Parts: sequence; structure tokens; C-alpha cells
Amino acid sequence: MTTHPEPGTAEWEAYLAEGNAKQARKRVAADVILRDKSGRILLVNPTYKEGWDLPGGMVEANEAPIEAARRELLEELGIQPRLLGILSVDWDPPHGPWDDQIVIIFDGGKLSSSEASALRPHDSELSACAFFTSEEAVAALRPRIRDRVTQTLEALTTGKPRYLESGRALW
Repeated sequence: MTTHPEPGTAEWEAYLAEGNAKQARKRVAADVILRDKSGRILLVNPTYKEGWDLPGGMVEANEAPIEAARRELLEELGIQPRLLGILSVDWDPPHGPWDDQIVIIFDGGKLSSSEASALRPHDSELSACAFFTSEEAVAALRPRIRDRVTQTLEALTTGKPRYLESGRALW
């Protein structure tokens, strides 16, 4: 029979820390669907990868995904919209040099006309930002994320969040 250290002791904390260190780690991204008054979708054009993308980015160690989404919007676009909820969660399998990741997409609501017209990239990670109709947005995205965004826009329409795997809805 295996014995464990007594809870509440330094040995117990070391035992738990050792178990924690052996646990799998997942990359997590937090993106946001933002719209203008007419319902067009905001896309950004990152300088560090090909094609248009949703605003947002990677969650840092020990950072909540919603805080990462807020931080990325402030850093990259200089805005702080109120996030209204989760639209989708997508498990993205390993690809190229990258391990798998979880992508959470939040509803950023609609920006006012003045907020939308004032949007500009605020750091060197973005070369441009623009609003697209849903159809134009999906067409402008890299093939890897088209299905994810299509499903997420459907969740926005229906009001029912989606769980996805590789962009395919499981429910």
C-alpha cells in the first residue's frame, strides 16, 4: 500500500507539485468576434503569419482566457469592449510544428460607429484590421480556421455555443 504525505505539510505540497509537473499542458488561444453596427465581422491581418484572422491571441501561463482576450484586444487594437460570453470552444489537433490547442472564441458584441471607424492596429503584430460581411470574412480566412469561424458565426446566430473538434461541431 502506497503512503502519501500528510495533507497540509510541506511534503504534501511537494508531492502535489510533482504530480502537477507531470500533467499534460495545453496551449490555449482566446479570440473574439467583434461586429460593427451593420453586423460585419472584424478581422485582423497579423504580420507574423499568412492571412486574416480573428482578433485575439495566445493565453499566457496562469492567465484566464477571458483576460487574455481582453489583453490582446487592448494591446493590438486599443479597445476594451465588454465580452458577452463564449460562442465556441474548438480543440485544434497538432499541425506542423505545433502541439494541439484549445481555441475559445468570445462574443465581443457590436462596436459603435465611432469605435468601429477609429479602429487601427496599435502594435507591430498587426498590419491591418477591417470589417467584412460574414461570407467575405470566412473566404478571407486561412483554410485551417474557416470551419471554426463558420461554426462560431452559426453559434452567434442561434445563441447556442458550440463545442468543436478541428472546426467540426460535435454539439
